[in-house]
Amino acid sequence: PQIVVSVYGPDFFGNDVVRGYGAVHVPFTPGRHTRTIAMFVPESTSMLQKFTSWFTGRRPEFTDPRVVAQGEGREVTRVRSQGFVTISFNVV
Repeated sequence: PQIVVSVYGPDFFGNDVVRGYGAVHVPFTPGRHTRTIAMFVPESTSMLQKFTSWFTGRRPEFTDPRVVAQGEGREVTRVRSQGFVTISFNVV
């Protein structure tokens, strides 16, 4: 099992935009576990698309969270690293 994290926040114009995506496997062994998730955000492929997305306030984002959990098809997606999220698990 995996946990998929999608982080959203306001941009300069007050629109909710994606700040990052990430996924981590849930540990199976009992106890307290801490995992750090590297977050990434999709990017436009050209300068024209970047300007258009900034101007309209609609930035690139994934519509299906399974894209984040699976590695299939992500090798052709342009992304930018966007920080880290730390999650603690208490597994019984």
